[in-house]
Amino acid sequence: MRAKTILVAVATSLSLLSISTQAAVTPDQASQLGKTLTPLGAERAGNASGTIPEWTGGLTKPPADYKGPGSHHVDPFPSDKPLFTITKANVEQYKNNLTPGLIALINANPETFNIPIYQTRRTGAAPQSVYDNTLKNATTATLVADGNGFEHAYGGTPFPIPQNGVEALWNHIARYRGTYVVRRYSAAAVQRGGAYSLSSTQQEALFNFYDPNTTAETLNNILLYYTDLTLSPARQAGGSVLVHETLNQVSEPRQAWSYNSGQRRVRRAPGVAYDTPTDVSDGLRTVDDTDMFNGAPDRYDWKLLGKKEIYIPYNNYKISSEMTKYKDLLQPEQLNPAYTRFELHRVWVVEGTLKAGARHIYAKRTLYLDEDSWQAALIDQYDGRGELWRVSVAYLKNYYELPTTWVAAEVNYDLQARRYFATQMDSEEPRAVDFSQPTPDISYFKPAALRRRGVR
Repeated sequence: MRAKTILVAVATSLSLLSISTQAAVTPDQASQLGKTLTPLGAERAGNASGTIPEWTGGLTKPPADYKGPGSHHVDPFPSDKPLFTITKANVEQYKNNLTPGLIALINANPETFNIPIYQTRRTGAAPQSVYDNTLKNATTATLVADGNGFEHAYGGTPFPIPQNGVEALWNHIARYRGTYVVRRYSAAAVQRGGAYSLSSTQQEALFNFYDPNTTAETLNNILLYYTDLTLSPARQAGGSVLVHETLNQVSEPRQAWSYNSGQRRVRRAPGVAYDTPTDVSDGLRTVDDTDMFNGAPDRYDWKLLGKKEIYIPYNNYKISSEMTKYKDLLQPEQLNPAYTRFELHRVWVVEGTLKAGARHIYAKRTLYLDEDSWQAALIDQYDGRGELWRVSVAYLKNYYELPTTWVAAEVNYDLQARRYFATQMDSEEPRAVDFSQPTPDISYFKPAALRRRGVR
């Protein structure tokens, strides 16, 4: 089957089939990976107008002046300037390439919110081992438990040629972000008038799904291990959270523990899931908003609506530059547009509608997944009245030392409260994300180790 035929099929009838009837794609379909499709399943060719270029391998090497693991990224495109800027005055001209959420943000702040559009650079890339495993997964991976998990896949995109919405969603959840990562970052809930207080956290994650010592048979239903340690403010310092993220969270729910440094006690935290508010977000982000979307997909019916060409945040190196100060980045009601970069890219559009009888504060979520990385770049979230409520924005960049595509910052905008929560910022941190640290033993991610790491 030709790649074009595959994409048309995905965008139409296949997205409506019952999840339980889906199987892995055929060898003929999978053979397009690395040919007419990129190794992760994107269209290799550019668009007809030339505004989206051909993918030629992405960005796989750091710039010459990059200082190495743990240092702040150097912008590989320092000479790039905006081609044009979308504002309230010209938003109608570009609305076909904007999400409802971006249009709403412009309308909410017509004097200050704008979207600077740059040359599209398809920098998305991953290691060869991820490409090799993705090719294997294409013909072996299958959904289980009505889409609440999958099996016979590891170490790569599980469904590079998705047949329905939940497969595309799993591609985001299980996307490549290295094997072991240590990152220190700051977060802030910015109030309507612009006031905010920073919190600082050290985060560590072991992506079991990408551990070279793991196979599809030895995953043991563990997608990743995660822990974080609160560094500031002082009243919360030393508190920490530990998560064992299961792949099928319906048959085996996520396991989570918390450590309170004041009480010096480790406790189970069964509420770390779904629409529980996260601690430092001042109620602006749910647990499953974290990382744009995470956790079990079981409360929504997911549809694959096809592909669109959308302006999404991409190659946002200025946000995480060590020259950028949080006070300049965090403005009232919005991240400072002068530090952001948007480009025209193709995205998969996935819509989740809350199932009858299921509970969640969002009645509908529309995800826009970057075709070159499967990272969710934008999400529109609707309330029970069907009104657009919150807009999640992932300001993406290429972590060329791996390489992979991840966030320079992640922001949850609340259109009704006129407030926002920004996280994963590291421009003022002493060290940036580090993928080079030795992978710890699994015992490091056991509850007994949680208290030992907590300090006051």
